[in-house]
Amino acid sequence: MKGLELPTNFSSSATMQKLLSRPLSNPPKHSFSYFFSYSVSKTTYDPPFSPISKPPKPKPKPPDPTPNRNPTPMKSSLPFDFRHSYSEADPTLEPIGFREPKRFSPFGPGRLDREWTGTSAPVRDEVDSCLVEEERIQVLGDPLTEEEIEELVEKYRHSDCARQINLGKNGVTHNMLDDIHNHWKRAEAVRIKCLGVPTLDMDNVCFHLEEKSGGKIIYRHINILILYRGRNYDPQNRPVIPLMLWKPYAPIYPKLVKNVADGLTFEETKEMRNRGLHSPALMKLTRNGVYVNVVARVREAFETEEVIRLDCTHVGTSDCKRIGVKLRDLAPCVPILFKDEQIILWRGKRDQERNSDISDANEKSSGQNLLDRLLVDSVAWKSHYC
Repeated sequence: MKGLELPTNFSSSATMQKLLSRPLSNPPKHSFSYFFSYSVSKTTYDPPFSPISKPPKPKPKPPDPTPNRNPTPMKSSLPFDFRHSYSEADPTLEPIGFREPKRFSPFGPGRLDREWTGTSAPVRDEVDSCLVEEERIQVLGDPLTEEEIEELVEKYRHSDCARQINLGKNGVTHNMLDDIHNHWKRAEAVRIKCLGVPTLDMDNVCFHLEEKSGGKIIYRHINILILYRGRNYDPQNRPVIPLMLWKPYAPIYPKLVKNVADGLTFEETKEMRNRGLHSPALMKLTRNGVYVNVVARVREAFETEEVIRLDCTHVGTSDCKRIGVKLRDLAPCVPILFKDEQIILWRGKRDQERNSDISDANEKSSGQNLLDRLLVDSVAWKSHYC
């Protein structure tokens, strides 16, 4: 082999194979590989499109060894009982049961200085209604002029108004009062859009909004309201409104529809229900619709019909019962059936009531005529014999 000197005593092929297989003591160093290994060892190699390293996660803070287990209860000067819904609940109707224990207050444990009774948190101190009305009048200040009302209405009545609160099937709720005062921090009025069951009685909605918030309704068109805060309203002195942390379960009330309607027999009640189911629907109600004209339509229909049907498809079973309760008090009428989202209403025995009223009036008038006749006869007898 050229460049390799063999020893003189080299004689066998085995010895030659060992010499060829022995590695070189000083192999040649390539310049590029040497520079590459040197640069990698000295600097950090960062090839293109390398994944970005994520920052280390912060360690969670250790819990406070002494938590405040007994927070100070919140006190509120509002002069009314706290309820989940003010416009859709009847305080005079006592429930027959509860779906959750009374000790579970929706305001949270120990967060309110009032006791939860299952339906409300009543006021502890006596309320002076005259003083409350004076304070409300003082906050409202002088009445608005027509020009001021037109300016506010034009500013807040449009659908793109940023100061808007949606009022749904729960009506005027407790937490809605806090939303109203939050809007009043930066605006003189707030736009309220009403939908669903509360629109059957808009007078009731307006009454509770004014009474509970202390404001004044300056605009009302179908289901749109504008609630004004008052000239002397001070956001820094707004009332303390403790929030409900969850919606309480509705209590259990007596059965709405009886098996046999009052004033009817079982067969007559069954016949009324069948007549209502097979009669044409007076109206078709939609879910979360505007029911402002429903009461007037029902009253008008009862002048000629004894039983009517309302088609409430896709409205929901709970909303159907809410509508039936409202119409029972507003029409008035007697709900006799809720089936397949259909409401059957009976106007009641109005003919008999009218006849009884007419007979009572006739008896009173005849009795008065008899007394007048006796009085005339007595005066004539005295003048004749005296």
